[in-house]
Amino acid sequence: MKKQILALVAAVCLCGALFAKKFPVTASASVPAARGDVDVSSDSNGNEKVKLKVEHLADPSSLTPPGGTYVVWIQSRGGSPENQGRLKIDKNLKAEFETVTPYKTFQLMVTAEPDPTVKMPTGMGVLSVSVQH
Repeated sequence: MKKQILALVAAVCLCGALFAKKFPVTASASVPAARGDVDVSSDSNGNEKVKLKVEHLADPSSLTPPGGTYVVWIQSRGGSPENQGRLKIDKNLKAEFETVTPYKTFQLMVTAEPDPTVKMPTGMGVLSVSVQH
């Protein structure tokens, strides 16, 4: 019985990994060294789990014009951008961010903003990726 349960758990995990997709992000000219990708997979509720991983992302205060922080946005087709939260880079210029969205097709953007609570993007776009899952 234990072997059957373990086999079922392994099959569920494997199926989740098989349906995950990776999308490379595009960096703007203001952060040319930045690299990263977005992993998208479906959760048990039918939502999309989104995990952004970035490296070599310059501190927002070093941009021209300078920003105070990075903000992650998700925009559905035909919709307005929705603030998902702050993307904080570490001392090695790396950052990770996770969120969940009901959208299967969306644009993920990262902008440099003066404040992480802005309601609409006002700052410079530094990273973007189109997702179709």
